[in-house]
Amino acid sequence: MARIKGEIVIARPVDEVFGYAADQRNEPDYNPHMARSEKVTSGPVGQGTVFRAEVRSLGRTAPIRIECTVCQRPALLASVTSMRQAEFRVTLAFAPIPAGTRMRWSEQVRLKGGLRPLAPLVTWLGRMPVMTKARTADAPGLSAGGLAAAAHTHRG
Repeated sequence: MARIKGEIVIARPVDEVFGYAADQRNEPDYNPHMARSEKVTSGPVGQGTVFRAEVRSLGRTAPIRIECTVCQRPALLASVTSMRQAEFRVTLAFAPIPAGTRMRWSEQVRLKGGLRPLAPLVTWLGRMPVMTKARTADAPGLSAGGLAAAAHTHRG
């Protein structure tokens, strides 16, 4: 199992950052690998909310299912992302700081089948800066100091 941790400081209020990150429909705005994302459950985003999405990899798209497993506004968010090749368990922690919001993440990646031996490579790749090619400088709902600024993020 690969484990990835990191953090970013976002120059926006914690409530705004939490709401934007919790709604997976926003991810295509700042993650160049996310082709699309749609909410398939009714009601507000919270524990049990499910999204259906597609990610780009090696010139193809792959379907994924994202389920919110913990939603404690505005401090903690967790989800499970399932796809044929892997399962991702992600926890995001949000803390207000004078500069805005510190968002920390912890990710456990369980590769399936013949991909399992690649776990050390996934961990190594996870230490590289994330979202270096954010799709927009101004992701909707957040300024350039928001999630799109993740090019300055350090994963550790």
